[in-house]
Amino acid sequence: MWHYVAKRIVYVIPIAIGVTVFCFALVFLAPGNPVQMLLPADATQEVVDLVMKTYGLDRPLPLQYWTWLQRAAVGDLGVSIQSGRPVLDEVLQALANTVILSLGAVLVAFSIAFLLGTLAAYHRGSVTDRGVTALSIVGVSIPNYWLGIVLVIIFAVEFNWLPATGMGPGGSETFDPFLWDHFRHVILPVVTLCMVPVGMITRTTRSAVSEALAHEFVNTLRAKGLGELAVVRHALKNALPQVLAVMGLQFGYLVGGSILVETIFNWPGTGALLNKAILTRDIPVLQGTILVLALVFVLTNLLVDLLQTAVDPRIQRA
Repeated sequence: MWHYVAKRIVYVIPIAIGVTVFCFALVFLAPGNPVQMLLPADATQEVVDLVMKTYGLDRPLPLQYWTWLQRAAVGDLGVSIQSGRPVLDEVLQALANTVILSLGAVLVAFSIAFLLGTLAAYHRGSVTDRGVTALSIVGVSIPNYWLGIVLVIIFAVEFNWLPATGMGPGGSETFDPFLWDHFRHVILPVVTLCMVPVGMITRTTRSAVSEALAHEFVNTLRAKGLGELAVVRHALKNALPQVLAVMGLQFGYLVGGSILVETIFNWPGTGALLNKAILTRDIPVLQGTILVLALVFVLTNLLVDLLQTAVDPRIQRA
């Protein structure tokens, strides 16, 4: 087991290095000069050159990458061109806000989808199965930004039951899930984000549980006199690794792909930070945010891989 864990961790190292190359090079493909966002339109070339030298943007790209990589390895992602704050502080604060939404959406989606998928698999071919399958297709098909707008119109504008924007009352930048005034702000964005994971995890659970129930060991368990609940429990244990894999992927996608939902609900997460950095051409923030999100996705997949091995040791590779 420990040999397998060490091997998977070693595999992450070249992936992480490749991620740094991609994150550094990607932002330079966009047109425009970030220095122009800081200086007035009538700034002289001498002033532009001075600012470029100050931020190290006048050096060759390989040298810029090597310097950036050395600093990033010790947690120094530079300073924001627009705010002057350390990039790592801004990214970690925004990431914590995004994780609140993503983790809430995945947990809600897993709870609902695992139950629906199990019911559909156990009653395969029935009306329940067809109904659950239809719901999962609807969940996957609905664009989350459109759903977010509809939920705002219904629950925030028409009925005024839930707030439409922000993390808390009065524009609070902190979130306390144990306070109702704060918790009610997270309901609409979490519901918006969880629809696609509900559809994906439901379909995966149905497929995995159906496959497990078709195995010969299920007939053996029933022949030994086990009740249906115990039989389903054994089938779920065999289906859990596949479901965990999909759940981990969905969490990674939500952390890195919630920019539209965060914009709709004015949630100060990584999506909003990326949107602001793109508009202002804040290269250090762009690089730092993309790097952290990519590493979170890689580490999430590593964690899911290890959890799969803990649940079912048969998936270990030599």
